[in-house]
Amino acid sequence: MNIDKTELLSRICYTELVYERINKKLDSKLSKQEIEKMLFEIVEETQDMFFQRIGKNIYVTSREKNIRITINSNTYRIITVDKHKSNG
Repeated sequence: MNIDKTELLSRICYTELVYERINKKLDSKLSKQEIEKMLFEIVEETQDMFFQRIGKNIYVTSREKNIRITINSNTYRIITVDKHKSNG
């Protein structure tokens, strides 16, 4: 199943609580705008082969940033961001 990156980028959204969750998971103190800009750029720059749909979620894995973004595929809402454990 293909993921339309353009649609994803245009519809991506956030809840108030997710900003706190992202800062906690990444051990950072980024502003809402900084988080949104960072995630937009990661999604935009990540090659399609690193997008994966499992159930109701879309996972975007950036090896360059060592980050995995989890997005609800129905609402396009960011669920969480995790530090990605690279193999090797």
